[in-house]
Amino acid sequence: MKSIVSAAGAAATLAFAAPALAQSVVSVKVSIDQSAPGPVIEPTIYGHFAEHLGRSIYEGVWVGEDSDIPNTKGFRNDVLDALKALEVPVIRWPGGCFADEYHWRDGIGPREERPVRINTHWGWVQEDNSFGTHEFLDFVEMIGAEAYVAGNMGSGTPRDMAQWVEYMTSDRDTTLTRERKANGREEPWIVKYFGVGNESWGCGGHMDAEYSSDLHSRYATFVKVDPGKDIVKVASGGYDENFAFTETLTRDARPATTGAISLHYYTLPTANWEKKGSATGFPVEEWSSTLWRAMRMDEILKDHKAIMDRHDPEKRVALYVDEWGNWYDAEPGSTPGFLYQQNSLRDAITTALTLNIFHRHTDRVKMANIAQMVNVLQASILTDGPRMTLTPTYHALALYKPFKDATPYPVRFKAPTFRIGDHALPHVDVSAARGTDGKLWMALVNLHPNDPAEVRTDFSGSASGQILTAQEMDAHNTFDNPEAVKPAPYAGETRDGKIVFRLPAKSVAVVSID
Repeated sequence: MKSIVSAAGAAATLAFAAPALAQSVVSVKVSIDQSAPGPVIEPTIYGHFAEHLGRSIYEGVWVGEDSDIPNTKGFRNDVLDALKALEVPVIRWPGGCFADEYHWRDGIGPREERPVRINTHWGWVQEDNSFGTHEFLDFVEMIGAEAYVAGNMGSGTPRDMAQWVEYMTSDRDTTLTRERKANGREEPWIVKYFGVGNESWGCGGHMDAEYSSDLHSRYATFVKVDPGKDIVKVASGGYDENFAFTETLTRDARPATTGAISLHYYTLPTANWEKKGSATGFPVEEWSSTLWRAMRMDEILKDHKAIMDRHDPEKRVALYVDEWGNWYDAEPGSTPGFLYQQNSLRDAITTALTLNIFHRHTDRVKMANIAQMVNVLQASILTDGPRMTLTPTYHALALYKPFKDATPYPVRFKAPTFRIGDHALPHVDVSAARGTDGKLWMALVNLHPNDPAEVRTDFSGSASGQILTAQEMDAHNTFDNPEAVKPAPYAGETRDGKIVFRLPAKSVAVVSID
């Protein structure tokens, strides 16, 4: 692994001892170059993904107007309130793999008349389509988010895609807009982003890059909005080190058909899809392997960006990491195809590391969507019937809210590395940016599961904010104990006229500098 730490001289390597034993405090020096600001951190980097998968939509978001769970027009109130507080900027829907079997007409009109299908990708369960186009677009409006709709390039037609876009976005007097009005929506919705297919290399059609690129150009040609309106057309790109799709799409992209290319990257503790590892109760070696693999996002982005820069030096086409997050084995006793997993402090750490990486690549990375929003994979929210809990991932995302629309600065820091098993990691990771409030914001992450760090800066003043940490590596919130892991007040101290941070082991802190 190539460290993202900029350090003069060789970094010290520390041997890892048993997690229960406290080690010496590591010293880290940090400086921020405010003379070289980068492109603004787009708020959409903090986006979410919600697929028709398991209990993500049904029970997680939608319970119906007749439910005993408190709701507003069928949307559960506790989830609405939590997402509003998180200020979610954009949500991608309806998939994922589900998108390329989905026909938009199944999800409009009276709910009792909508067809019942089988969700063949995720558990072969019934899909009654009670949550469709109107429900999703009303939902994003209710929480103040943008809509990112994924169209069906795998099993649908260009005409299907074109008519869906017209139905949602047009204010012209047509048969489709009259149908929308008859179904209860007078004004068109704003759909700012439209995905032309999903994972066309896999569940979206098992295509090669050239065929997928040609098909994208064909389908995207017919994705049209009224004059004076805009929509970003997102091409189905590659994953991990699969560079063929990025190469082909960037080389052949036509300005009228491609505004962004997608990239998917999931973190597995074991890198083994058959036995990915547990969300809790994991060994310390899986702490380090998970963090190490999460940090590979940096090199993966660099490599995809290098390809895009070669074909698109003007950076006209954006890179959307519209699926990312930790993927573990499903929780024992849950339905395997529902991808339900617990969420621990480890997930908060990888969230922070990943966001810091996105902050370093704002020239291309204009959107990212953590997978997924509720009850699936690295969820921000978990529900169990009427109960709800916020996960450590939710709290990490909440800590980072000041970075939305902020201007990032290069950060230089000298930090030792430590090794656990086969993986060496930097002890500390740092990101810094000037917020829209005029304040300088810093995010500090201590990756070590055991050792604290002392972070010395080269600037004066005072610093305060919040920190997220816990005693155990797998500390997590449950429905019976929903506040086991939550942010606490945090501040730096002044020493010799400079700000110093005492950073506990396995922690994330976000502070403003005054």
